Amino acid sequence: MNNKKIAIIGGGNMGIALAKGILQTSWAAPEHIMVAEPLKSRFEHIKNLVPGVKVSHSNIEAAQFADIIVLSVKPQILLKVIDEIKPALKDSKLLISVAAGLTTSEMEKKSGGKVHVVRAMPNIAAVVREAATAICPGEYATETDMAAAAHIFESVGIVVEVEEVLMDAVTGLSGTGPMYVFQILEGLSDAGVKVGLSRDIANTLAVQTLIGSSKLIQETKEHPAKLKDLVTSPGGTAISALHSLERNGLKAMLIDAVEVASLRSAELGIKRKDKSSE
Repeated sequence: MNNKKIAIIGGGNMGIALAKGILQTSWAAPEHIMVAEPLKSRFEHIKNLVPGVKVSHSNIEAAQFADIIVLSVKPQILLKVIDEIKPALKDSKLLISVAAGLTTSEMEKKSGGKVHVVRAMPNIAAVVREAATAICPGEYATETDMAAAAHIFESVGIVVEVEEVLMDAVTGLSGTGPMYVFQILEGLSDAGVKVGLSRDIANTLAVQTLIGSSKLIQETKEHPAKLKDLVTSPGGTAISALHSLERNGLKAMLIDAVEVASLRSAELGIKRKDKSSE
């Protein structure tokens, strides 16, 4: 079990998911975790969801308490939060951010000194401990820091390490990815209703089909194209459906969506830099 104290600043869905995941994997004891949430009305809610953890309305108190500080706040306020907790930051502390678009160098500059920074991009599936998370180190982050960050995010899913230059691409693919899946599932459910199924049955079949297909790829480690060929028999239903998908450009639409989301992530970072230089 990890003996370091962990502060999670931001008691929203992601912050709570991380606290729950850390507890469920026993990587840290409840008394070693503090969640900072400015809305006191959420205190009891947080305590009920993650019993035993400390809860504070003060970001600076949480930062002073912890060895590892996870910033689970919106990109628009992240630098303001770092400025707020700056008096508590020491070079020995690890600062982890899940905010899209903010670079490690921006956070290091705002923190002052040589604070160890790790940038992470999880997705909303952390709520059910099935997130896909990418992490990258800042200039002063060590292998030990990266291992600690990996442990935290492995408590809510899988973790990969990438170069920071690829974090916008990660945001466009897996960070935004659940939205693509929700859209596809809604379309499949609507299609089921159109051909005569009830909404409940259509939803159930669509969701399980996605889960089963994903698990098949995960466990067999086969390329999706090879598995696609296994179910497209000559003159059958699957090849007819595939023809329709190709004619309407499903893959091209998904590629375009990931690309524009990645570009938008990069644009937000550029706009923020331009604004800060004014």
